[in-house]
Amino acid sequence: MRGPAVTLRSELIGLAGVVERNAYLVKRYAWWEVAFFLWTVANTLTIVFIAKGVEAAGGELDVNRQTTVLLIGGVIWAYLGIIFEILTETVAWERWEGTIEYTFMAPLSRPVHLIGMGLFAVVYGVARAGLLFGVIAFFFDLEMPNADFISALVVLGVASISFIGIGMMTAVLPLISPEKGSQLGFIAQGMLLVVSGVYYSVEVLPAPMQWLSTISPATYALEGIRDAILHGAGVTDLWDELWPLVIIGAVSIPLGFAVFRRGERYAKQHGKLKRSG
Repeated sequence: MRGPAVTLRSELIGLAGVVERNAYLVKRYAWWEVAFFLWTVANTLTIVFIAKGVEAAGGELDVNRQTTVLLIGGVIWAYLGIIFEILTETVAWERWEGTIEYTFMAPLSRPVHLIGMGLFAVVYGVARAGLLFGVIAFFFDLEMPNADFISALVVLGVASISFIGIGMMTAVLPLISPEKGSQLGFIAQGMLLVVSGVYYSVEVLPAPMQWLSTISPATYALEGIRDAILHGAGVTDLWDELWPLVIIGAVSIPLGFAVFRRGERYAKQHGKLKRSG
């Protein structure tokens, strides 16, 4: 029969073993830890930059206008999140259902597969975002007398092409890393959040982050939709936002296909097309 001292020593050894094991796991996935830390930084910066945005406005805000600006940011952020979620989890869903091998061996071209997922994400996201906008606007009794919702939808539709292209790139992450690939896709989404002016003007960002905002489709989507809803800007008035979206979309779709094809080839070569990581 073991004495109390022996039992305590045994338990402490076990405790140390658990801590050591997790330390090794952190070391093993060090780059993932860096990525998740960047996600935390992005979220924190977003909160701080909201305050900077209020300061830049001189502290004298039109409550109705500012509420509408934040609402548009929140709705577009939710819409972007749906597209990222559906496309990023394209592989994860198949893996959860145990159908990933069948899907990737099916007589279906990968562009058709990914574009199909993207179209579903857009249709579902627009319906969900429209419902969200209506519900929140009702609660705050917002007035938008000049809103041109048709122009806003046109901007959103053009921006969706770019969102799908970026989503294709993030969709490859669960292929190359079954353990944490899906989460990294949401980290990429968070990076877009902080540089795209979702809740504040990009003018309050430091110069390097302002440069990053110029290559984010969400920046132009937000500017265009806000102009359409707040100022009644028509499609012809939104050309400064539309042409960058067209260019980014023309680049991101082929690049998305290329990245996903490369990731799929890697996954097949290394036996990662399986249910669990």
